[in-house]
This record gives sequence, structure tokens and C-alpha cells, in this order.
Amino acid sequence: MHYSDEDILKRVRRIEIKTRGLSNEIFAGKYHTAFRGRGMSFAEVREYRPGDDIRDIDWNVTARAHRAHVKVYEEERELTMMLLVDVSPSRMFGSEELTKKSLITEIAATLAFSAATNNDKVGCILFSDRVEKFIPPKKGRSHILMIIRELVSFKPSGQGTNLSEPLRYLVGVNKKRTTTFLLSDLINSQSDMSKLDDAIKIASSKHDIMAIHVYDKRDRELPDVGIIEVEDAESGERMWLDTSSRRVREFWRDSYDSRDRAMSQLLSHNRIDKAEVATDGDYVVELLKMFKKR
Repeated sequence: MHYSDEDILKRVRRIEIKTRGLSNEIFAGKYHTAFRGRGMSFAEVREYRPGDDIRDIDWNVTARAHRAHVKVYEEERELTMMLLVDVSPSRMFGSEELTKKSLITEIAATLAFSAATNNDKVGCILFSDRVEKFIPPKKGRSHILMIIRELVSFKPSGQGTNLSEPLRYLVGVNKKRTTTFLLSDLINSQSDMSKLDDAIKIASSKHDIMAIHVYDKRDRELPDVGIIEVEDAESGERMWLDTSSRRVREFWRDSYDSRDRAMSQLLSHNRIDKAEVATDGDYVVELLKMFKKR
């Protein structure tokens, strides 16, 4: 579907009205509480005290002094939020009122306005099977509206999804620690999985990363409606399925569960929190759950 500039501006405005209100009323305080102190700069080294986080031990100083020492950090006055947004073709699917693309756009806008309320910078990396566009972090409403406009109107060049690409790019362009949200349906190219493991390890050691898994119930559950033709939005492959067959429906569900389990284990192993948001669900509830865990 082609949108005129006027249509795009109207949609951006509607998204702003809805998500800015949510940010001001609900998320700004929760966001500040959850991520306060996540942007830290090194201040000094001191001797280890009971209760200190062992991850802060400075092993070089400890070896020289023969006593455990920890790095002490001070909170930076402002944080930087990075939005890693999946713009691959599979985001266009939706069996309910919202497509995955619409939901991802709303969530990204809500998070961005929450950061702005906290006077933080917001940047964005749009990706498919490659990094499509990088929007450097800045402050201000006009900057956030520009990001939302890109999310509404952007047309990717790539046809697949490689989650490793934006994570590697993030490490390259942001030297300081950021609060990063990966917004995607997490349907990753199988050929990218080994690269993704390495990319997540490196990125999560340098940045505070959370994954927001946006999905549609039909990604997992086929309706019993007889013989239908389905098309893979990213590969273009088509096939006929007999959805009246229980075995076919179970195979579809089991395939989804297997992929989802592998991705969840990969994220959990690297201490990356994940929110699950359905196109027919309430993303406010799911985001608040994730914030409360932090």
C-alpha cells in the first residue's frame, strides 16, 4: 500500500498522541526507575567489600595487590536509548487489527517518548538481513517524530532477517553503554544463528539489551479452515497446507515452538530480558512486567 506524505503525517500524529500520553502517564517513572544507573562511567578502584557485585572485580588490580578490588562507577547524567527495529517483510503480517509493523512502531514510539521525558537521547537502527538505516542518538520531540516517520514509511532493501547485523553495528557505533531495545518477531535466518550467538555475547557485554518479541497468534497456531496457500514473506516460497489435518497443525505449532525455544535460550544465556507481545495483546502490561523485573 502506498501512503502519501499527508497520510504518513496523519499516522505519525495519531501515534504521537496515543504513545506520548502512555509515556507521560505510565512509563516515564517506570523507565527512569528501571534504567537509572545503567549508564555508568568509571570513577575509581577500591577494595572489595562483602555484598559487592563480583562482576565489578578489577582482576588486574586484584592480582597486583593480592587483595580483591572492585571498579566503582558513577551515574552519568543522561542515558542513551537505542532502538533496534526489525523492518523485514515478515513484520507486515497480522491476523488481528494490528500488523506486527504497527505494533512495533507503537512500542518504539512509547519507549522513545519515555526516554525523552527522562531527557535522554534516542537513536535507531533499522534492519532486515542487513543494517538498512542508522539514526544517530539525539534529544527532542522533533527527532522522535522523525524516527516514527521512518518506522511508518520505510521500505527495506533486504528480504530476510539477520539479527546479528544490528547488534554488531550497535557495538561499532556506540562506544558508551546504552539501554537498547531489540524489537522484532525474532524469526531469524537459520544461517545467521551461529553469528547471532557471537554478536549477542559481545553486544550484551557492552550494552544493556532487552528483546521485545512481537508476534501474531497465527505465527504459531493455524486455524482449521481446510486447504490454504501460504507464502513466506521473506523467501517468497509458497506452499499448500491442509489445515483440517491435525498433524499439519501440530507440525506448524511444533516448528514455531522449537525456533522460539532456541531463541529464548540464547537470550536467557546472555542475560537478556524478553517481553512477549501479541498483536491482539496489551503491550503496556508486558512492558511494565519487564520493567518491574529489572
